[in-house]
Amino acid sequence: MTAMDPNQLRELGQQFRVDSIRPAAVAKSGHPTSGMSAADLMAVLVANHLRYDFGDPKSALNDRLIFSKGHASTLYYAILRAAGAITDDELLTYRKFGSMLEGHPTPLIPWVDVATGSLGQGLPIGVGMGLAARYLDRLPTRVWVLCGDSEMAEGSMWEAFEHASHYELEHLTAIIDVNRLGQRGETMIGWNTGVYVARARAFGWNAIEIDGHDVEEIDRAYKEAEETTGRPTVIVARTIKGKGVKAVEDKEGWHGKALDDPDAAIEELGGIRNIHVDVVKPEPAEPHRFPDGQLELPRYELGQQVATRKAYGEALAALGSARGDVVALDGEVSNSTFAEIFKQAHPDRFFEMYIAEQQLIAAAVGLHARGWNAFASTFAAFFSRAYDFVRMAAISRVDLRLAGSHAGVSIGEDGPSQMALEDIASLRAIHSSVVLHPCDANQTARLVVAMADTKGIVFLRTLRPNTPVIYGPDEEFEVGGSRVIRASDDDDVTIVGTGITVHEALQAADALEDDGISARVIDAYSIKPIDGDTLQAAAEATGKIVTVEDHFPEGGLGDAVLAALAEKDEHPRVLKLAVREMPRSGKPEELLSAYGIDAEHIAAAARQLVGSEVTTS
Repeated sequence: MTAMDPNQLRELGQQFRVDSIRPAAVAKSGHPTSGMSAADLMAVLVANHLRYDFGDPKSALNDRLIFSKGHASTLYYAILRAAGAITDDELLTYRKFGSMLEGHPTPLIPWVDVATGSLGQGLPIGVGMGLAARYLDRLPTRVWVLCGDSEMAEGSMWEAFEHASHYELEHLTAIIDVNRLGQRGETMIGWNTGVYVARARAFGWNAIEIDGHDVEEIDRAYKEAEETTGRPTVIVARTIKGKGVKAVEDKEGWHGKALDDPDAAIEELGGIRNIHVDVVKPEPAEPHRFPDGQLELPRYELGQQVATRKAYGEALAALGSARGDVVALDGEVSNSTFAEIFKQAHPDRFFEMYIAEQQLIAAAVGLHARGWNAFASTFAAFFSRAYDFVRMAAISRVDLRLAGSHAGVSIGEDGPSQMALEDIASLRAIHSSVVLHPCDANQTARLVVAMADTKGIVFLRTLRPNTPVIYGPDEEFEVGGSRVIRASDDDDVTIVGTGITVHEALQAADALEDDGISARVIDAYSIKPIDGDTLQAAAEATGKIVTVEDHFPEGGLGDAVLAALAEKDEHPRVLKLAVREMPRSGKPEELLSAYGIDAEHIAAAARQLVGSEVTTS
């Protein structure tokens, strides 16, 4: 296709403005003025530079266009109409229940890779897509990210600037729409575009400052970005919010509002147009693929002392040898999470994200969106730094694999800043999430393999200390399952543990046996989904349950067990043991005892339940 000339580009920009206004007018809500400021930027991009096959949106050959400023969704939908991907009638279903054209773009739309709308996410995800293109697919596909100037206050944007420069992502271009006005007034920097340029250059980017409404200047900037090697490019475009409509142009108070008189605004812009853009398809090519092989998981002997975090690293490396689509990322703690074992085995499929947990998750999301199976690891406590990225990943419908080590007080002397004690609750709350907490090395290895093909946001919680191997290497463990480790027909009480507390529960059961109390022990390694059938059977058999977890009491294992039993007519007595104080440094065994989750306290709780029945009977 022949590139559009400047007059045609200006007309297309006007069409995009009109089509930013129209759906918001029908919905009586939206952000049309935010789309109007970036209309010329997008007109030049889609007409003359984007390479994309709308008939094959998942192709690795396609460029990617991410609206990091997702509130400018009507502009994105205007692009889809111009490209023939949606009809004019569909455009006007904006924000209606049942329409795929939601208030902010999501992958309900086939041509949208990731959900945006929570600001500061699009560019970090673009870094992940850039990593996939450059280092994995090994294709010259470009990633274009439209950014808002308000979101440049987000630290995650600068994590992205740092990592994109470090990885020399020359095919990544950020376009900052500097329209000066945020939601409640002027942004921190306003129209002082030189500040953005100086900061970007300090991070090692090629930075181009332009008038965001001069289509010829925009075109030259994109060409320079395409010709730049060895570093990413940012285009800092000064624009006017509400451009083209005097009633709202550069006026405060119009963010997130439909225009009062849309018909007059459309007339002022020259009326409705029906310009069609034949977006150029990418050149044929074959993406690089890594070979598959036989899966040979590590095997651990019964009684061997192995940390589940180490088993994670060894199993992930084995999985990487079997599956060429598996990649790994870590937040500069790979010698603690043991992701370094994968790095040593597969250095060309490992990405160091340093101490930047938001970028860690965002890169994993971007890699998944481009078809790679990414496992991201750090200390479980530090995923809280990137919780919004995990939440948005669920909205993006990606399959995310997270491994968090150093969970609970069992880490010992490092103290509470390193102890994940809220992670089960926070990850359980994520839509589509799966929460797994193995107690031994063979179980961990099997669950790592299961993670690779499990839909949704999958979180594996691993332990710092060595724990004894209690399962054979050939045992199978399913997501949603549990393991009854010991049971009899005459059990008096059930103990439900997970991770480190499984081993404490077994010791407690031995002590109780000496007292003539028979305890059933359940390893609830799958906390979400939890094995409700096994729990119900235990409740019916014993009527008394002790749950024990190295986690705060809110939202953890105990609450998951209670929720699983809540809908039954007959309820057992349940006693929850959990960490109920702010912990301090100490040896693991000291801390397990001090906070009431060791074998002695489990046995005491079980005696209390059994004794209360004797007293009241």
